[in-house]
Amino acid sequence: MQTQGSLTPIRLIDMQLPEVLAMPALLLMTPAQLKKHIEVVHQQGDLAQLCMQMYYVFLLANQYDAALEMQTRALQLGRIYRIAGTQNPQLRLLVVMGPGHMQHNTPIEFVLHGSEIQTDILYLLPDDEVPAVLPTHDVTFVAIGESTKNTALLGKLNAMLNAWPTTVINQPHAIPNCARDTCYQLLKNIPDVILPLTKRVRKEEDVGMNFPFTLRPIDTQGGEGLQRIAQAEELTNYYATFPVDEYYAAKFLDYQSQDGCYRKLRIVLIDGKPYICHMAISQDWMVHYLSAGMDASPEKRFEEQHTMEHFEQDFAIRFKDPLAAMAKALQLDYVTMDCAESRDGKLIVFEVDSRGLIHAADSKEIYPYKLAVMQKAFHAFYALLFNRAGQSSQTALSKVKK
Repeated sequence: MQTQGSLTPIRLIDMQLPEVLAMPALLLMTPAQLKKHIEVVHQQGDLAQLCMQMYYVFLLANQYDAALEMQTRALQLGRIYRIAGTQNPQLRLLVVMGPGHMQHNTPIEFVLHGSEIQTDILYLLPDDEVPAVLPTHDVTFVAIGESTKNTALLGKLNAMLNAWPTTVINQPHAIPNCARDTCYQLLKNIPDVILPLTKRVRKEEDVGMNFPFTLRPIDTQGGEGLQRIAQAEELTNYYATFPVDEYYAAKFLDYQSQDGCYRKLRIVLIDGKPYICHMAISQDWMVHYLSAGMDASPEKRFEEQHTMEHFEQDFAIRFKDPLAAMAKALQLDYVTMDCAESRDGKLIVFEVDSRGLIHAADSKEIYPYKLAVMQKAFHAFYALLFNRAGQSSQTALSKVKK
């Protein structure tokens, strides 16, 4: 039996890989352009490439079952794919993912879109070993998200680290720190940070909290199955509606502002430093950017613009120490955080996750202020990649355009 220290090193070779356009590029296409692209890929005759490309096309159409079927077929034919679009690569990145869509892996393609970073995606499957030969690359990014189904994948990858040929960003042993109950334990004692008491509970188990609290099935994202429970009858109905084995229970925190709205920020911590990605303002306590009515409200967008453009001089300064302490506790190079500010000026943290979506795909006509702010986060990530690959951050910013 091999020990971790005796693992055979992985070999790197130049590979010709199936190339696919990821979601950010597809979002920019007209229906006619998308149709033509699919026809071209089909004519090229590479079935693996076609299946993986259709995975992204079905994701674009919100047809998740069809997308995952296409991905499954693609992974039966090959495990490594290249994101198309890089003409003059200045750095070669290997992204490690597990099977599943954007809620299961970091959607890092949105951060890398438009850059001169060659991106190859290696899919690990639960029953397969890590390949002994990988495409030549300068640095590795672990995009596998925290979930029960990914525990084995992360353990398998972690066991290979002594034999891994390049620096790894987001070490697999730290990804489970994003679990909601683990995160609560890690961050609850940081000064000026408020986290709702969070724990795992089994169905029909005594939650051990006074009403109100929230429940959500474990391994869910985007508010799926999330409900506020205010009385025993609602709890009974909830268990009947969502009959799973385990849930996350969290004490409900009322973070409503004085004007009756709820404000939630998405921040990304990159190499320990915070960058704002958006602020959603909603009349509903369950704040999601898409349902918050930001498109239809110039007033909300004006406030978001002010918050984003003054983030470095305001929010980031006031919460400098708590954010630094959080980054240190989480041990992740790249992680997103959904948060708010309490009425007494403390940082409320709802969730941390390496899979949180950050992007610059919003309409430039409606959100003209976003691109310049988001480029700060993107450039910070590029600098992280180049630094870990042994190049200076100044080199990174001069080589990588956006």
